[in-house]
Amino acid sequence: MDWEPTRRSLHGVAELLLAGPQHRATGRIDLSVVDGGFATAAEPALRVEGDELRAGSARVRLTGRTYTDVAAEVGLEAGEPAGVYSGGPGVRPGETIVFAADPLKLLLRAFADGDRALREFAPDAAPVLWPEHFDVAIAVDEVNYGVSPGDGYLGEPYAYVGPFEPESGEFWNAPFGAARPMRELTDVAAVVQFFATGRRLVHER
Repeated sequence: MDWEPTRRSLHGVAELLLAGPQHRATGRIDLSVVDGGFATAAEPALRVEGDELRAGSARVRLTGRTYTDVAAEVGLEAGEPAGVYSGGPGVRPGETIVFAADPLKLLLRAFADGDRALREFAPDAAPVLWPEHFDVAIAVDEVNYGVSPGDGYLGEPYAYVGPFEPESGEFWNAPFGAARPMRELTDVAAVVQFFATGRRLVHER
């Protein structure tokens, strides 16, 4: 499956259409996973559900439109949270949003499963979908736990455990800690178990 075009466009939506406008209004960049997609955590109230952007009562189709045109239709300006971070996806407002049905469905499912797993694993920690790396994540006791839609390390959705201090051993198979493709973690319970194994191994060191 070719994940990259849909992942890049979805990342662009998160950064340019949600996090950017939210940052300009409130100074915040954090997003939240919601049913069917993801949303701003503060004003303006914006929500992605599948192939649509919802802003109040407006529902705007995303595929085949530029970020600039979609934003203008709901009275916003498309743009990244300026000056907050470097190394984002590099998507420009004039690019056209390209979604393929299967990758879009599976990417949004990975976020939903990741968010549920994180909430079950650490009920006191609130998962955040960050627009820079585009992963839903928490940090507990100097360990990052999360789900990524894929990146330069692994080009498909994966769960990860990233201790602040390097670990060694069979479990730790990635430069940043441990990673497992979501296709190998058959349900939310399996993702929770992966997180729990990482936590146990960190605490046993």
